[in-house]
Amino acid sequence: MTTASTRTGRRPNRNLPLHLLLAFLVVYFLVPFWWVIVNSSKDAAGLFGGGNTLWFADTIDYIGNLKQLFTYDNGIYGRWILNSTLYALAGGIGATVLAVMAGYGFAKYRFIGRRFSFSLVLGALMVPATALVIPTFMMFSQAGLTNTIWAVILPSLLNPFGVYLMHVYARDAVPDEILDAARSDGAGEIRTFVQVAFPLMRPAVVTVLLLSAVASWNNYFLPLAMLSDNRLFPVTVGLGLWQGIASANNAGTTSLWSLIILGALVSIIPLIISFFVLQRHWRGGLAVGGLR
Repeated sequence: MTTASTRTGRRPNRNLPLHLLLAFLVVYFLVPFWWVIVNSSKDAAGLFGGGNTLWFADTIDYIGNLKQLFTYDNGIYGRWILNSTLYALAGGIGATVLAVMAGYGFAKYRFIGRRFSFSLVLGALMVPATALVIPTFMMFSQAGLTNTIWAVILPSLLNPFGVYLMHVYARDAVPDEILDAARSDGAGEIRTFVQVAFPLMRPAVVTVLLLSAVASWNNYFLPLAMLSDNRLFPVTVGLGLWQGIASANNAGTTSLWSLIILGALVSIIPLIISFFVLQRHWRGGLAVGGLR
């Protein structure tokens, strides 16, 4: 028996529910982003005038809002962006380097205490990062490092998930036979790692770098506990400070809500750029791994 869809050469779309679910999720995640884009163009009257919150007001003034954002309080927002950039680069690169070395070492070397040490890494994955803020604060307070950039950078260097990810990837993507062949040709351990193992591990390295940098950029609770000087705040804590001032209506004649929304939009632009830049290396690393 043939049906109409069979006679016309068409099959029923069995993936239609999945496509509908994906479309719903896309809309669900894009609506808040669209809301930020729209409302960052409004002034106080446009925000609280009772208009459509998902569409632009009669007056669109991105340039004026940007000028006010980067000049308010002696340009403190620009300093917060630079602080976040420093914390993200130092924390992301440092955490990636340590994760690559540790993960590769756990995967390709046998040493006393290897299983116990890796079990500690797995145990650290189970501990919420917020639960470590207070003990970390006490340790850094005794060392006299609170209210310094090191109080934010040094804890960001520890990334147990990155170590675990690099361990799993290096174990499966870097064959022992290739390493043994390189050693047989006279290559030392450092040269073997740099020229043989690292190119095969590049997709995982880029993944850990991206995740570590994003985590450092979005870090809020740690710098909030560690820092008291607003000149050292990252942009997340700085916007939280402005939100508290705006909620208490202590900003005088300046509408901080417009600056907060625009500041949130500006703060995610570096993350979007970094993702697209690293995506090229991501694909390149996958291609290298496939060829090898």
